[in-house]
Formats: sequence, C-alpha cells, structure tokens
Amino acid sequence: MQDLSTFLDTATAQAIGAAIAAGKTSSLAVTKWYLARIAQYNGGEGGLNCVRSISPLALAAARQADAQIAAGQWRGPLHGVPYLLKDNVFTADGSPASAGSQAIASFVPPYEATLVTRLRDAGAILLGKTNLTEFADFVADTMPSEFSSAGGVVRNPLGLRYERGQGSSVGSAAAVSARLCAFAIGTETQNSIQTPALHTSIVGFKPTVGRISCDGIVPLVPSQDAPGVLALNVPDAALVFQAMAGIDSVTMISSLRGLRIGIPRRFIADNVLTDARKPAFEQALQLLAQAGAIIVDPCDLPSAAELHEVRSSVFRTEFKASLDALLAQLQPCGMHSMQDIIDWNREHPAASPYGQSLLEAANASTGLDSPQYLADRQRDMLLSLDQGIHAALQAGAADVLLAPMSAAAKCTGKAGAPVLAIPLGTDADGLPFGVTVLSKPGEDALVLRMGEWIESVIGVRMAPLPLFSTVCQ
Repeated sequence: MQDLSTFLDTATAQAIGAAIAAGKTSSLAVTKWYLARIAQYNGGEGGLNCVRSISPLALAAARQADAQIAAGQWRGPLHGVPYLLKDNVFTADGSPASAGSQAIASFVPPYEATLVTRLRDAGAILLGKTNLTEFADFVADTMPSEFSSAGGVVRNPLGLRYERGQGSSVGSAAAVSARLCAFAIGTETQNSIQTPALHTSIVGFKPTVGRISCDGIVPLVPSQDAPGVLALNVPDAALVFQAMAGIDSVTMISSLRGLRIGIPRRFIADNVLTDARKPAFEQALQLLAQAGAIIVDPCDLPSAAELHEVRSSVFRTEFKASLDALLAQLQPCGMHSMQDIIDWNREHPAASPYGQSLLEAANASTGLDSPQYLADRQRDMLLSLDQGIHAALQAGAADVLLAPMSAAAKCTGKAGAPVLAIPLGTDADGLPFGVTVLSKPGEDALVLRMGEWIESVIGVRMAPLPLFSTVCQ
C-alpha cells in the first residue's frame, strides 16, 4: 500500500479496518502511528491538549488484534482500529475517569462501561482518554467549553476557541479532526456531540437516548444522556454506532429522490442564520433539491417559541440525584456527594476560576419527586416531542428535519432524539459551518441513512491548521 503516514493522515475508520483485514498494514503499526502523533501534537506549549491519558494496554491490544486476524478470528470492520474515549467513561485498564474534575482526577473506576466492552468485542483498540468540559459543562455558567480543572484548556485544531456553550465533547472532536485517532466517543445531554463536531468541522452522531447503554458513564441528566460518535464521515459514525448498540448494520440509501426534508425556521434556523451563514445554508438546500430531495420550507415546530423561552429544573435536579448516587456508591477520591465536590472546590479556588454556580444550583434542588421537577419534565417532553419534532414531521409529511449548526439542540436534547452533525465547510466569514439532521426518537437508522446521502451531496470538511495536518513520521 501507499506510505502508512500518507494513508492514515486522511483515512476513515472503515478504510483503516479494511487495510488491516487485508494485511496491507497491521493494527500494531497503526496504533504506534497514532501514539506517535499524539506525542507530537498533544502536549507542550501550543499543543492541542485534547488527549488526557494513554491506555497502558493499547499496544498489547493491537498485537492481540493482529494475532486474532492471523488466526482467522476477524471480528468485523473495526477490528484493530484505534479510538479515543471521553474521560467521563469508565475503563478497566487502570486509567482514571475524572469527568474533567480535579477533585476526582485520580479516580480509577472498578469496572468498565458497557460501550467499552462492546467496542473491544468489535476488535477496536482503545488508545486512551480525551479531555472534556468539566462535569459535561454543568459547573459554572461562564465557563468556556474548552476548560476543565483536571485537564486544562483544549485547543481546536482549526485555530479557534471552544467558547461557552459549544459542547463538552471538545477533546474527542479535536482528536478526530487532528487525526490523533480513527474515531472518538463522546457523550451528549443537549449539544455536547453535535456542537463541538460542527465547530471542529467533523461528523458527530448522538443516538436516541437509551439506544446505547450509559452504564459506566459519569451522569449529567440520565433522561437525556447518550453516548455517541465523533468521526470523519457518516459511514464511520454508523459503523461505530452499530458496534456500540449491538445491531448488525445500517443500510444506507442510494438516492434522495422523493425524500422530504423539513426546515424548522421559526426560533430554530432563524436564531442562528447570521448574514454570513445564510448563503451557505441556502446553497445547501438548493443542492439537495437538485439531487432530488423535496425541501419542505418552512417546516416549523408548533412549540418553537415556547420551547425557546422555557427554563427547566430537569438538568439541575437529575444531575444532583444521579451524581450523588454514583459518588455514594464509588466514593471516588473520598468524595461522597456533590456537596463534597463543592466543598473541595472552595478549598482549592485555583481549580474553579469560573466559580461553580451551576453545581451549587444543582445541589440546592429538591429531588426527583418534587412537583416542580415532575411538571418540568412533562412539559419538556410535550414541547420537544408532541408539539415539537412529532408535530413538525407530521405537518410537513417530512422524513427528517434539517437545521443549520446545532440550532435544534435544545429540542433534540429534551426529546432524547437522534441527531447527526454534518460539516459543510465554511460560511462567508470563513468560520466552520454545517447542518444537523434529526428525527423522532427511535429513527437512528433513518437519520444515518439520509445523513450519508446528504453528506455525499453537500458535505465539506475544513482542514486543520498546517501544524496539525503535517504528517507524523
């Protein structure tokens, strides 16, 4: 095959797996290449700082993968393919799981997450862990997404900053963009996969809540939490989703002809379509129509205005209850409750430069049986689903909805709905731009099938800065 560095600098996970299976390269060679690239571009002054730790078992796992393939024990298209994992997910390789918090930075979990087991069963090689926004971005309402007290500042390979509200899976997104892994795993509660994916110009897929197990993941809002995939393209995202969800395949469609794509404008697209973004979005819709799709525009959510304004107690209530339960069970670094975390931060003010307003608000919540929480959860579901995604799809007879950037994140988060982020290159200001494809819960395969075709028509990735696109020798 071509030079390994040239190949891996642009190869998808699917292509890497095929090359390993065909004997054109080995899992060990690929794993060593990624580890060398991480060593070159992650640390030091000006480094990306997106990788928090390296698995001590990575090389041994790669050797084992090669031995299994040589013995005819091929496990599938991810066999031997290296990946990185968000640092709120448990592993059994001795690596800590900090959730970005310095208070529990040295906590080593006593078991591994179900999704890690499934990826290992598929033959994938765990390279290590990625930095994330501390406690999945529920510490302080002014803290930028790039920051955590345990990991410091993650840098975007496109030369931008991960600003406030740009999602907590920033390390996973940066690592995929900079080619420090073949794919990465993130988690999303509301926008934490789709938003960093779009701001890093890669693909991100958040499945229906419950489709992939959250066992072994530090929780935020269990009714909305979902693990997902950061990847170079939609077929890779579908492949990894299949492995984590335990399904055989996601059959892609061959044409958009006759498929109906709804455009939620009111309080969704209208909220993010700046003058610089409008031309890119309208051109994308034109290209989709030319490819045979029927664009239903507008295809608004009846609840859009109310959903935009709604404020809910669900986040803080579920975070308090779920984190307290986990801390009481595992007692990481001597922390038994959210109050212990708050007290530790007060005793170590350098670890919380942005304060801890969200943690304190969560700690003051009154429990999952409180009338306010129960009413808010019911209202959230009504606005996001019955009067939201369901109503829009039905009114427009649409197969999926398509929004610019992560404009529908509040809706998809509350609804627990699948959403796929697809990069479209840049807007008129030269900044990353893309779209999200979404549908009702349970329609993961449909979103991926249509997303693959949409990507083939309009998808364009921004290249990382030259420093990070340089081939690692």
